[in-house]
Amino acid sequence: MHLGETSLVQTRASRTPAYTHGIVSNEKHPRLLPVPEEARVTPIELFFDLVFVFSLTQVTALMADGITAHDLLRGLLVLALLWWSWVGYAWLANVVQADEGLGRVAMFGAMAAMFVLAVSIPEAFDDLGGGLDGPVVVAFAYLAVRLLHLVMFFLLSGDDPGLRRQLWRFTPSVIGSTAVLLVASQLDGWAQTFTWIAALVVDYFGTILGGASGWRVRSASHFAERHGLILIVSLGESIVAIGVGVAQEAISWPIIVASVLGLTVAGCLWWAYFDVVSIVAERMLRRAEGEERARLARDAYSYLHMPMVAGVVLVALGMKKVLEYVGEAGDHELSDPLPLLPLIALNGGVSLYLLAHSAFQYRTWHKVTGRRLVVAGLLGVLIQAAANLPALAALGLLTVVLIAMIASEAMQYSELREQVRHEDDRHEDDPVETLEQHDA
Repeated sequence: MHLGETSLVQTRASRTPAYTHGIVSNEKHPRLLPVPEEARVTPIELFFDLVFVFSLTQVTALMADGITAHDLLRGLLVLALLWWSWVGYAWLANVVQADEGLGRVAMFGAMAAMFVLAVSIPEAFDDLGGGLDGPVVVAFAYLAVRLLHLVMFFLLSGDDPGLRRQLWRFTPSVIGSTAVLLVASQLDGWAQTFTWIAALVVDYFGTILGGASGWRVRSASHFAERHGLILIVSLGESIVAIGVGVAQEAISWPIIVASVLGLTVAGCLWWAYFDVVSIVAERMLRRAEGEERARLARDAYSYLHMPMVAGVVLVALGMKKVLEYVGEAGDHELSDPLPLLPLIALNGGVSLYLLAHSAFQYRTWHKVTGRRLVVAGLLGVLIQAAANLPALAALGLLTVVLIAMIASEAMQYSELREQVRHEDDRHEDDPVETLEQHDA
């Protein structure tokens, strides 16, 4: 970093409230550089996300292997573990610059540990034999990811007693969850699955019990963008699943139609998040300060984005199975209906996404789009009807419902969309007041 850039960072830090800029001292930690309020996601964070992409493909493959209800549950548990690994570094990179000094070292170290974790996913529950114990490797790789995150935060907390106290409250969940995972590695069957659930309860609820008074969100724009990009990464996995489903099949009109329909579904999910809601949510996060901002970031982004990502992964699994039927892979015929569990993953994944998205919308600006709740329920009801349709028709029905939802919203809220999307949030009125005026 050049001298002028260093001065700029220091100047920006001096303009931020004391509860944020006290975290990192350039004089004591010249290689721990603070994140300015207007920071954006850095290339190394996108590089970090590539490991998460691979992890998602591994989770989809784990669930697709046999595709029983138990497989689906185990896949979602692994996803929850991966998500909590990723979330920690979203918070870390919002406090210290991830592409400079020790921040860069930490990111590469976390990437290595997460990649080992991802590679071990096929053996997360059942060791294949002939090598290291797979479930034990998963537990220690997860511990490495979490410990590196914790150590970095302790280094950052030297000038911030509030953050230091928060870390001491947070540490028991880090150690406890790994200990429970090690116990799970010695079990099998449902006993192992329930022990995994216990480990995640320790992590997720332990974080809630620790409170949020000491956590810092220096840049609302960076934090919101970080979670938006990981959602795009997840949607990319659904597109990859389309190609994987017919990778060995000759191209045909049914495959082309199914591919376009699958891409349209992913596009509708993208639209639902990024068109208006994510913009207003970021502005509400920007307006919050101190502990209020930390709680909002924790609840709306760290917690409520997880079921959105889980919904997208389930959709990817459903699409992969649809393409296998459409491509007539194996013993499948074009006229065959999709089995119940893949159909539940397809429709249920979209329903889960919409429900989590509505919760995210309510948590950030206390508004819910009733149409999306209705569609989430409707897709659940349509599972039974779609079970009697060919797989391609079931995907087409889902696509039509989502297009109708997006198109009706776009027409009804056209003026509001224009106002929210094209006005400078630093000069407009409160976005919630704008919405309420529109409703009136």
